[in-house]
Amino acid sequence: MTINCNGRLIDLSEPKIMAILNTTPNSFYDGGSHVDMDSILSKVEEYIKYGAEIIDVGGYSTKPGAEEVSEEEELQRTIPVIEKLMEKYPQLILSIDTFRGNVARAAVKAGASIINDVSGFELDDEMLPAIAELRVPYILMHMKGTPQTMQDNPSYEDVTLEVNQYFSEKIARLRALKVNDIILDPGFGFAKTLAHNYELFSKMEVLGFGQYPLLVGISRKSMIYKFFRTTPQEALNGTTALNMVALQKGAKILRVHDVKEAAETLKIYHALQGKLEQ
Repeated sequence: MTINCNGRLIDLSEPKIMAILNTTPNSFYDGGSHVDMDSILSKVEEYIKYGAEIIDVGGYSTKPGAEEVSEEEELQRTIPVIEKLMEKYPQLILSIDTFRGNVARAAVKAGASIINDVSGFELDDEMLPAIAELRVPYILMHMKGTPQTMQDNPSYEDVTLEVNQYFSEKIARLRALKVNDIILDPGFGFAKTLAHNYELFSKMEVLGFGQYPLLVGISRKSMIYKFFRTTPQEALNGTTALNMVALQKGAKILRVHDVKEAAETLKIYHALQGKLEQ
C-alpha cells in the first residue's frame, strides 16, 4: 500500500485526501473558479491548510457531454499551474488528470508525480507508452466510451463483475510493462446509471481483489444530486455520507472538492477505528 512519488514513499495504509483543482471553464461543479494563478494559489493554500496531501490538476472537463479540448489548450491550462505550484510548494504531491500521453509527459517533467487517467489508456495511443516510460503511480479508472458518449444508455449484466474484469485485463497489461504502482478508481458517474453507481458502490470492497488501493471520487456527482433531484451545489451532505461509507469499505484516497469536510470525515473515521485524537 505504498506508492513512489518522485522518490517519496507515500503510505496508503492510512487514507489520503486528494483535492480537485480544475483549471477548466466548464467543469460540472467549479468550472471557471480556478482559471487565474492568484485564485489557484489561494485555493491550493486552503487545500493544504485543511489536510489535502495530493492535488489533482486537470485541464479537460470529463463531465458527460463535455466539449473537446485540444492538446495544446490542455497543456496551456495545466503545465504553468504545475510549474508554479512546484515552485511555491516543492514538497507537494501533484497528480495530472489527463488521458493524453503527451500531457502526462509534460506534467511529470514539470513536477507532477501521479497520472490520473479516466480512460484506462483507451483514448490516446500515447498514454500507455508514456505510463511505461515515466514510471510514476498510475490511477486506472473504469469507463466505457468517451466523455461525450459514456452516458448513452450504459448497460451491464453485472456491473461489479465487469468492472473487475476490466481492471484485471488492464492491470495485466500494466504489469507486463513493469508498472507496479497502480491505484484503481471504479469510475462512479462514468458510463453508469444511478442504479449501476449504487450497486457498484455497495460492493466496492471486492474491487481490485484486495491487492490494489482504491480511489473513490463521488464528490458532488450526479449519483448524489440526481438521486435527490437537486444540484451539485446542494450535494455536499450526500458526498460526506458516501465518503464515510467509502472509507469503511476500504477506500485509500478520497478525491474531493471540499477538503475541510473530507478531513473531518476522515478524523471521525479514525476515531471509529480507535485512533481518537486528543
